[in-house]
Amino acid sequence: MDTWVLMRGLTRESGHWGRFVGLLEDRFPTARIVALDLPGNGRLNEVRSPLRIEATTQACREQLRALGIAPPYHLLAMSLGAMVAVDWAAQHPRELAGCVLINTSLRPFSPFYERLRPGNYGALLGLAFGRQRAREREATILRLTTRHPEGGTAVLDDWTAIREARPVSPANAVRQVLAAVRYRAPPQAPSVPLLVLASACDGLVNPRCSRRLARQWGVEIAEHPSAGHDLPLDDGAWLAAQVGRWAAQGLRGASAAPPGRPGAP
Repeated sequence: MDTWVLMRGLTRESGHWGRFVGLLEDRFPTARIVALDLPGNGRLNEVRSPLRIEATTQACREQLRALGIAPPYHLLAMSLGAMVAVDWAAQHPRELAGCVLINTSLRPFSPFYERLRPGNYGALLGLAFGRQRAREREATILRLTTRHPEGGTAVLDDWTAIREARPVSPANAVRQVLAAVRYRAPPQAPSVPLLVLASACDGLVNPRCSRRLARQWGVEIAEHPSAGHDLPLDDGAWLAAQVGRWAAQGLRGASAAPPGRPGAP
């Protein structure tokens, strides 16, 4: 049985995948889908977030061992979670059958002002240290990370409930940022099949980061023309279709991508 392991980004948890898990299950009906929480988030919100991506990787590996789920794994991860996937692929390639990296950014390939657009600094500081209510915080995140989510009010309701049930501490949010800033990817691509996916209208991370990564490593990239940073929310069907196409082609690691567009098979 194939195992797909899902990992989200900064201060986000497994619950934020929303309906995308079902879309991925439809694409891979015989696979096991496991959505992990990074330390400090979700069910692990009382755990201290590591200051190193490498330690987060180890924590995720230990989670799967505790669940009795053996490798190889297919990783599907976005943003901070994709940094963990890159480190995993670099340090333990034999454990992985492939990695899908969504809207991520990595040193040394991209400058800091592309990895996190400067126009968002104030809003992010407010999220970390402000006194807004849960719904106000999640409304800000929705504005920063999406472009055309389906059912925006319902999403906001869900995200507010998640924050109220499993809040991420300001200290853990800062620790996750520091881990992301510190991490440096290897200059050469890990020896694992890789697919890079990006959103052309990502308002949080410049899509140049994904383009540059794919070019540097010589791996396949597909780009959604109108989605924001939270690609699984803005167009989960497109994302699942791209992953399904790539898997059906044998998880090619170094080939040019066909033009990606919403609804493409």
